[in-house]
Amino acid sequence: MSAAVPVLFTRERLRLAGAGPLYLKLRLAIEAAVAEGALKPGDALPTEREIAEQAGISRVTVRKAFDELVEAGLLFRRHGSGTFVARNIMHAEQHLSLLTSFTEDMERRGFRTRAEWISRGIFAPSPDEMMKLGLSAESKVVRFHRLRIADEVPLALEWSSISAEFIPDPTSVTDSLYRALEVRQARPVRAVQRISAINVEGEEARLLAVGQGEAGLFLERISYLPSGRVVELTHTLYRGDAYDFVAELTLPGK
Repeated sequence: MSAAVPVLFTRERLRLAGAGPLYLKLRLAIEAAVAEGALKPGDALPTEREIAEQAGISRVTVRKAFDELVEAGLLFRRHGSGTFVARNIMHAEQHLSLLTSFTEDMERRGFRTRAEWISRGIFAPSPDEMMKLGLSAESKVVRFHRLRIADEVPLALEWSSISAEFIPDPTSVTDSLYRALEVRQARPVRAVQRISAINVEGEEARLLAVGQGEAGLFLERISYLPSGRVVELTHTLYRGDAYDFVAELTLPGK
């Protein structure tokens, strides 16, 4: 049992949290613990059972308090690991005039990056992939789906499709897709991007550690080789509270 449980979540602590339903008192107690620094960003909270036993309340009450704090963005759940205090969100910027990978973009700003693989493999192309990648029905595509993380903050969900001609082995990509393409002399030199606003829902909200319905940015990128051939189709969902896209505008020439 966590050593923090008796200090933070006793009956006395809930009594001092104020009036109202028990779940609200627990929520206020957790918020106070975070504000006071007793719980720090990245810290794991005790389990629902541990808190329920120490505070003398039901697990349903604990779960309701947790649910509200997850919705508010103060806590996040990681499947199989527990509930954690959300980290302070940095604000990252991507300049639309630069064609860089997520890894390169974050490393340039001094962030430590990593990816959690959700899926990857070789598939028959979908009609959308055939049209945008210029493939035939007999072709194969490699698909990558991963959660992109910077300084342990989940920032983006990414779905990439590449012709298997360029990446025949999906497991050969370990960090940056662009670096893997560069090794094969297939790194894109230009891209067309389309950005739209979206509400983050369901499993995507859980993976990005944001509340249901929070604002996000959805980007489609089609990237080209020097020959003009399309090499990459990528869709990326960015959490809206942590990512900005910046474009420099100039007056048109005479």
